[in-house]
Amino acid sequence: QVQLIESGGGLVQAGDSLRLSCAASGRTFTAMAWFRQAPGKERELLAGLNWSASVTYYADSVKGRFTVSRDNAKNTMYLQMNSLKPEDTAVYYCAASKNYPGISYHVSEYDYWGQGTQVTVSS
Repeated sequence: QVQLIESGGGLVQAGDSLRLSCAASGRTFTAMAWFRQAPGKERELLAGLNWSASVTYYADSVKGRFTVSRDNAKNTMYLQMNSLKPEDTAVYYCAASKNYPGISYHVSEYDYWGQGTQVTVSS
């Protein structure tokens, strides 16, 4: 059974840091990504990387503040989030693709999703 289990969310103040983890089990993936969804908004792609981490992507809204990485030996992906802002408040999801070779904006390209973890940034 394939599972993606996120951890690391919480309530922080503006300017603080958090690190999210996404532990995968059951298989390996060609690409993994982090999305987030704020109330009343669509789920948006934040960052992602392929298996070898030779290809990475960051949304403009997080570029320079967030860093995505993965430990293939642990089949785990991370999102280091620095300089958090109130507008970063959302539910954060990790996603993984069985076959898609790159990082897609489209949620339909991802075969597996985590349950989501809440990140709340107070001003």
